[in-house]
Amino acid sequence: MSLRALLSEVDPGWLEHAGTPLDPALAARAGNSALGRRLLGAWLAEGPASSLLAPDPVRDPDAIRRRWARPRLDALCRDIGILAHAPPIRAEVRREPVRRLRAALGNSYMLALDRSVWDGALPPDRQRALVADFDQALAAAMASDDAAPLFAIFDRQGRSELRAWARRRDPPLADWCRLLHPPDDDLPSHLPEKPVLRVYTHHESRAA
Repeated sequence: MSLRALLSEVDPGWLEHAGTPLDPALAARAGNSALGRRLLGAWLAEGPASSLLAPDPVRDPDAIRRRWARPRLDALCRDIGILAHAPPIRAEVRREPVRRLRAALGNSYMLALDRSVWDGALPPDRQRALVADFDQALAAAMASDDAAPLFAIFDRQGRSELRAWARRRDPPLADWCRLLHPPDDDLPSHLPEKPVLRVYTHHESRAA
């Protein structure tokens, strides 16, 4: 396993000892020595990477990094996040917002519209919260002529949805998805298992 390569992509916010964040200079020195990397790996294995880095003679944790390189994993999470926002995307029918959404999302816009992937059924309170967040991000994106506010809510929701799914289906992937970003709390997930699996399988097939 290339622990050096894996650790180089872990967000520094996860590198700590006894609850205290490691000094960046110390963390850099640790990453450049075999002993330091073993210590960092052991700390992560006791916490946020308990599935990814737990001792297992038949599993290579670096295989997750190679299989789900960050750009590929980011694309997967964004598509899942877009699908998770399908209800407010489908409800938006104004000409200019629809044009902006189509331009920003590309082919993923059709994913959100495809009811054969997910019917979009949600409890009323979750629907209201999702619509409020989406409307705020869409307004900010249109005011700034920048899709970044939309991508931010899609990406964060997508990571939360993927981690919720992967904790049941592929725990090392859930750990890897978490380690690439600063520590934060997961958002409530609402996508059923099958729609997430369908998007996951599509991205996995493209990677293969």
